Amino acid sequence: MEINIQTPALLFPAISLLMLAYTNKFLAIANLIRKLYSDYEKNQHISLIAQISNLRRRLMLIRWMQVGGVASILCCVVTMFLIYEGFQMWAKILFALSLLLMIASLVVSLVELFLSAGALRLLLRDLEEKM
Repeated sequence: MEINIQTPALLFPAISLLMLAYTNKFLAIANLIRKLYSDYEKNQHISLIAQISNLRRRLMLIRWMQVGGVASILCCVVTMFLIYEGFQMWAKILFALSLLLMIASLVVSLVELFLSAGALRLLLRDLEEKM
């Protein structure tokens, strides 16, 4: 298979949108952590500790999602340079690596999605117990 300079460029719009989504998730969780910290300082509920633990795991996963996305786009850029210089074999290998990094980023995103749903279930269960 022969790849041209446009092939890795196809990933740029997808990666930039994905990074925007990851950054929005990160900012939302950061704000939630700040709010929980403030709540914990006031009330020190045990349920907040479980939520904070969950958020810590989610934050770590989002960081790895971002690392995978950035590494993927970096590999795409280097792939384009290698194609430009005529190193087709290295370009193919690096482009394959770029795709694998994107897959890894998406899988980690899926794991974080399940953790996020678990955190919401915790809140709903806590709310149901209080009703």
